[in-house]
Amino acid sequence: MAIQDPIEEGLASGWKHIDASQLNQGKTLEADVVIVGSGAGGGVAAEILTQAGLTVIIVEGGPLKSSKSFNMEERRAYPNLYHQAAGMKTKDKAIGIFQGRAVGGSTTVNWTTSIRTPSQALDFWAKYKSVTNLSRNELDPWFKKMEQRLNISQWGYEPNRNNQALKHGCEKLGWDFTVIKRNVKGCWNTGYCGMGCPVNAKQSMLVTTIPSALALGATLVSRAKVMQLEHHDGKITAIKAQALTEQLTSTSIELIFKAKHYILSAGAIHSPTILLRSCVTDPHKLLGKRTFLHPTLLSGALFDDPINGHSGAPQSIYSDQFVWRDGADGELGYKLEVPPVHPVLIASKTLGYGKSHAALMDNFNQLQVTIALIRDGYHPDSQGGQVHLTDTGFELDYPLADVFWHSARRAFASMAELQFAAGAKQVLPMSEGMPYLNSWKEAKLAIANMELAPLKTVVASAHVMGGCPMGEDLNMSMVNSFGQSHYYENLSVMDGSIFPTSLGANPQLSIYGITARNATRLAEQLMTAS
Repeated sequence: MAIQDPIEEGLASGWKHIDASQLNQGKTLEADVVIVGSGAGGGVAAEILTQAGLTVIIVEGGPLKSSKSFNMEERRAYPNLYHQAAGMKTKDKAIGIFQGRAVGGSTTVNWTTSIRTPSQALDFWAKYKSVTNLSRNELDPWFKKMEQRLNISQWGYEPNRNNQALKHGCEKLGWDFTVIKRNVKGCWNTGYCGMGCPVNAKQSMLVTTIPSALALGATLVSRAKVMQLEHHDGKITAIKAQALTEQLTSTSIELIFKAKHYILSAGAIHSPTILLRSCVTDPHKLLGKRTFLHPTLLSGALFDDPINGHSGAPQSIYSDQFVWRDGADGELGYKLEVPPVHPVLIASKTLGYGKSHAALMDNFNQLQVTIALIRDGYHPDSQGGQVHLTDTGFELDYPLADVFWHSARRAFASMAELQFAAGAKQVLPMSEGMPYLNSWKEAKLAIANMELAPLKTVVASAHVMGGCPMGEDLNMSMVNSFGQSHYYENLSVMDGSIFPTSLGANPQLSIYGITARNATRLAEQLMTAS
């Protein structure tokens, strides 16, 4: 069956696309708005601004790929579609971080889970972080708009066996669980969302808003790394970027972008990094601080029957039983989900080597994996991490404090209890020194006494948030509640970096909805001014 390729067709129809790796000299481009980044924030902003009649340039550091590039092989997907070949880590190497690096950003490689911003997070931001006009009542129309635009709806098919175990465990224990909404259209239920959708079913920015913006005349510049913003007297005057090679290494070719307004949508590590590198006004030294990760723990479980967690929608069930149980600023809550179980992904997130690792991988198809995403940024002792500039780029220093480890122990216990309730024969908490546990009774005692520590306990993240917070109080925010800079009249930030805390939920729909609101307002302002 032939798969329609909207990227190939769009390029053939005359889309304005510049692959900076093919340039042999510098270039200056101008538009009404320049957007840095093409992920959840940049893609939505690009579509809304072009629909309003504004000229737009989208600058993306990664390559432009299409469904023909997505062959469902981990060995090719991670180097080609992820930052640092999916090997990015925090400064102490204790947390692995997955971030997409291609046109479409992380929406090209995420697992499609779409959840509206929890009201508990919005209430906390209003009460403690000076965020205004961002209640669920005010945001719900924008979530509805983006759900319709991106075909977000509840997954209507039977969960795969990996997700079924989460559901069955919750049912047995009387815990809360929810069927996930996904941004898919005509999904083949293959389970390879993390490697780019080979059939264009995932409604990522790559196949929705970016093609829409390009069809309306926007210009896409790929493989161009934005280095800094030029600014003077409270205005951004230009953006300087560096052309990259096909292998994404730097060249000496410089690109200059000029516009009436500039939007940073490079994500919660790279937007703050660009601002830090540009030495922008930051009197309260907020940039790069309070960066949140939903640091995530893993628990493996062996079942008698095949789990085949590599097949089927990667995420279709979650449990919020423990996310807000102790109040927003109480003990750190955690969300229970499952990841796709692919060989390289799981081999790199499990422990041991030699015979013990081979034995684990030998049972690969019977392996169920549950994950617990810790909700960071609310408790006074949960301040997140900090992005620093280095001679070669950046580093993220994220100390795992005692308050995290306390919740980690509770999360490991919850996951083991759930997995045994779902029928697991053995459970393996992913922390060095832990044996296979044969019953909930044994697990309860072992987890209460297990050693938890950085580099001993496997911790991962796919949700980076914060670092350029929004709010009305200049002591605690860099942009206002609409994402517009407090210090530069023609600069906005539209990505997860503006979140004052983590969300306690997967972030893509929050970024879509809040960006739709903010970009619509910006378009009205710019059109009125012109």
